[in-house]
Amino acid sequence: MASESEIRSKFWKSLKSDRTLMLGILGSENHAQPMTAQMEGDEDGPIWIFTAKDTDLVKQIGQGARGMVQFVSKGHDLFACFDGELSLSTDRLVIDKLWSPFVAAWFEGGKDDPKLQLIRIDPGPAQIWLNENSLFSGVKLLLGRDPKKEYAGKTADTDLGGARPS
Repeated sequence: MASESEIRSKFWKSLKSDRTLMLGILGSENHAQPMTAQMEGDEDGPIWIFTAKDTDLVKQIGQGARGMVQFVSKGHDLFACFDGELSLSTDRLVIDKLWSPFVAAWFEGGKDDPKLQLIRIDPGPAQIWLNENSLFSGVKLLLGRDPKKEYAGKTADTDLGGARPS
């Protein structure tokens, strides 16, 4: 049985490795969209996303908004859903720290591109599910194992927050 802190740690490790999440605005009629997450550290946010100033998502965030994020690890062994505060930033220190050839490919003007925009996600309440049994679940059912017991202790209602805007 995994503890809440172990499940949180697995979440952060998976997000740092896999990086693609779905981001939407709470209460918006627009669909969530895939974004590439980046982090300065290993755990407890904030989560940063490079995007362009002229996107609908940036316009919706404006002076701040509450977002909803869904994440599935590449191996489908971890699922998470959390909400968090969204804010816009052009912090040059963060841009310099997180800049990569992948990001550069999207911005012709490099780090000084006038369209460059960072979205900061300060994560809050979350639900995380471990799905470590998916590959063998059918075999285990055939052997008479109870699937409810297999998932016991593999979920967490937690708060992913750590770094909060000041």
